[in-house]
Amino acid sequence: MSLTVLSDTVIRSLLFSLTLQDVINLQEKLSEALHEYSTGTQETTGCCSTNQPQRISIPAANNQTTLFMPASTSTSRGIKIATLATASEPTRHDSLQSLDSTHSTASTRNSQSTASSSLSTSTSTPPATPASQLSKLSLPPSHSTAASSQSTSPIGSLTLLASTGAPYAFLAASELTAFRTALAATIIFRRRTHVHTVVVFGAGLQALWHIRLALLLRGADIHHIHIVNRSFERARQLMTEIYTSDSWAHLRKANEKLDFSILSAGYGEYHRILKERVRKADIIFCCTPSTAPLFPAEHLTSTEGRKKGRYLSAVGSYRQQMIELHPDILRQAVAPEHKHHHHKHAQKGGVVVVDSLSACMKEAGEVKQAGLTAEQLVEIGELVMVKKASMMEIAAGGEGEVGLKKWLMGGNVVYKSVGLGLMDICVGEDVVTLAKERGYGKTVEGF
Repeated sequence: MSLTVLSDTVIRSLLFSLTLQDVINLQEKLSEALHEYSTGTQETTGCCSTNQPQRISIPAANNQTTLFMPASTSTSRGIKIATLATASEPTRHDSLQSLDSTHSTASTRNSQSTASSSLSTSTSTPPATPASQLSKLSLPPSHSTAASSQSTSPIGSLTLLASTGAPYAFLAASELTAFRTALAATIIFRRRTHVHTVVVFGAGLQALWHIRLALLLRGADIHHIHIVNRSFERARQLMTEIYTSDSWAHLRKANEKLDFSILSAGYGEYHRILKERVRKADIIFCCTPSTAPLFPAEHLTSTEGRKKGRYLSAVGSYRQQMIELHPDILRQAVAPEHKHHHHKHAQKGGVVVVDSLSACMKEAGEVKQAGLTAEQLVEIGELVMVKKASMMEIAAGGEGEVGLKKWLMGGNVVYKSVGLGLMDICVGEDVVTLAKERGYGKTVEGF
């Protein structure tokens, strides 16, 4: 039997070549696997939760954690082994909402890439090219923290086995993990009515793939992408890639109204601008291994903050002591609606959407610290097919699940993910198939 070997470089090249239809196909297959995980039985599918062992976490050297994530589908078995940095305990500098030092922010416009004079620390005349513009942006004082100095991308591998137990693929884990996480997080995003303004916390691989998939899936509808990150330099590197790499050119050119901005932890008006960014956001992607809330709960839980429907996705924290969203945001999401109130509020679903109920009850810091019960969580696999069925019914002239549709498309939806080995196996299978079809990677015969 042959063994397909795919490095991170090869996987990135393959994933960057994906078309919109490719991504939709991968996302639909992942949705089906998550649906089977939530609703299937051992007699009906290999993806059911009974066939997915709990992952094991052990401490590693240099304040790191190694995760062992076995999983199975109807056609494959496999295990991902990944080591990643453990976020340090929160300190005054670690909490973005408590920073009061100087701050730096930059704003660039799509093809012109002009700097915003009100938000940029650079006062020079805007250069003609994105590359030169980015190179002249002033940098803030550096803050040495785990989140900004260490890579938060997992380092490891995914091994895929046929149903016979024979290994048929060996994949590097960094790009694949970031891609499959963003692929799951954009399942609901893809169907949102309003995606005009997107805020992304973080500037690593997770942030990159959330931005790329958002632009692939809904690029024509997105006008603003605001990157919020403690390290200005890392955010600048990400924006440089987006604005100068040929692999991003078609996404840059697809919407002339698209602009980007960077907000980093050193700008004097950080709190005001952060509040403005969060309040105006239609979509918030949290992609950091934070141990403190990324912004105050009041930005969204106040009367003003609740007027707008938003999709919030938190995928960066994966342990009980890690947290990106303030617990009050989750508590409000599950709180019963008052029948009589004097203010207009966006619709709530009464639940928090999760990738895995059992895993999030055990490992998700937001869920644990908010004191949520299993009854206040719903797995995304339970929702995706219900929504698909209701949309088909509506298209046929029926009413469908009108309330569910309205909430998922325009209400306040919170999605929390700690990651599933099933996601790795499901997406890994498809990546290997595409690699073979399109000539990527290396093959070891007779392995």
